[in-house]
Amino acid sequence: MMDFKRILRHLLIAERHAKRIFTARHLEQIAQTIKASERFHSGEIRFAVESSLEFQPLLRSQTARQRAIEVFSRLRVWDTEHNNGVLIYILLADHAIEIVADRGIHSKVGTACWESLCRDIQASFSNQQFGEGSTVCVQAISKLLIEHFPDDGGGQNELPDTPIIIG
Repeated sequence: MMDFKRILRHLLIAERHAKRIFTARHLEQIAQTIKASERFHSGEIRFAVESSLEFQPLLRSQTARQRAIEVFSRLRVWDTEHNNGVLIYILLADHAIEIVADRGIHSKVGTACWESLCRDIQASFSNQQFGEGSTVCVQAISKLLIEHFPDDGGGQNELPDTPIIIG
């Protein structure tokens, strides 16, 4: 069944909404947190923000989770040597936060952990703490990656650390 309120909400939110919420300072802070964390583990963390979905995915009733998995694939987060890439995906129009983890780290951590991290970041966002909530989430994911995939000294940065705003 088509959700007209959701479609309208998505049509009214523009890319500039994401850039207003996630300022250049926030994005740089997130990038630096990712970069610093990846010195201690062999995992890869990506951070993506999307203001709204395009019309066709809305007509198909694409969920935030489905879109996050699509972005996970598009950004090649699944394509890491140890299958330990993690995507933090924010869909502003739906107030949705999704964490998609590759099978290597997901098998060690599990769904409940990712859901808990999503709730934590959502609580920060509810208090308008977008930069802080994002960096705390990256740090929490980093701790998990350090525990399960510590840096062996030979790894390289396989994916960009810079957050992406999908337009």
